[in-house]
Amino acid sequence: MDKVRLGRSGLIVPRNGFGALPIQRISQEAAVRLIRRALDGGMYYFDTARFYTDSEEKLGIALEGRRSEVIISTKTGATTAEGFWKDLETSLRLLRTDYVDLYQFHNLPFCPKPGDGSGLYEAMLEAQRQGKVRHIGITNHRQRVALEAIESGLYETLQYPFSYLASEADHDIVRRTLAADMGFICMKGLSGGLITHSAAAYAWLAQYEVAPIWGIQKESELDEWLSYQDNPPVLDDAMRTLIEQDRRQLSGDFCRGCGYCQPCTAGILIQDCNRMSLFLQRAPHSVYVTDAWRKEMDKIDDCVHCDLCKSRCPYGLDIPNTLVKNKADFDKVWAARQ
Repeated sequence: MDKVRLGRSGLIVPRNGFGALPIQRISQEAAVRLIRRALDGGMYYFDTARFYTDSEEKLGIALEGRRSEVIISTKTGATTAEGFWKDLETSLRLLRTDYVDLYQFHNLPFCPKPGDGSGLYEAMLEAQRQGKVRHIGITNHRQRVALEAIESGLYETLQYPFSYLASEADHDIVRRTLAADMGFICMKGLSGGLITHSAAAYAWLAQYEVAPIWGIQKESELDEWLSYQDNPPVLDDAMRTLIEQDRRQLSGDFCRGCGYCQPCTAGILIQDCNRMSLFLQRAPHSVYVTDAWRKEMDKIDDCVHCDLCKSRCPYGLDIPNTLVKNKADFDKVWAARQ
């Protein structure tokens, strides 16, 4: 099994980390079964967050009695020390554990530091002193915050989006993270579902000393990732050709599907509607040209232009305008199929 050392934390994790965001979308019974199958198959690193509704609770039920076999990381999006402690105690209770292997600040618009007035980093250190937190990390989608975290020397790990669609600036963040002996935890290895070739994604990331976490909610997805543990895909010429094709098609600014734009004032499912043009290029039209998607795309006409989504987007996308463009593309395909 391929494994990665998470920098100076000393944690050793498999290249197949279990991203537990998607299990909030399935039943408790299905989630528990999936998690236990993953652990039995050798996937022992689980990443979740307070933000992921009942994900922590499902992990806690599934992993009870097997705590010593796993590495668990979770996250807090709190912006005050009071909120930090509330989140941590809730996470420990739901995860049915008395410590978290890696506790991460979750996509905050700033990098917590001692003396910054928030009290967050001081709270993190106290939680570590009490043994409730073993290692300290940070996650972000913003290049500015990621670079500040690296330069601060305060964090053992950085969780940041990285895939074969990454920009040169993203590559630079990976280089700087590893040079600082920080563990690099790779989220969005499939770029929010736009990359559909998991073997190519795995093989490309295996060139780097990074630890990918893959969002999993189906047995078929789990089987696919588990199959790579004993027989990891090799980056060959065919994969390189495929990767270059994807880069040409998906280069530039596009929605990564992170969901931080939500909730929408008008009820628009932004992270999916804003990728509709790409979905129509990369999947059979029958999957998306449906009455259900017609209703979702029509909600774009109800946009009130409050610009909340635009202000929340960590990639600086002009979301209202890109939604309109995606709806126009959908309307063309819809009209052609009627």
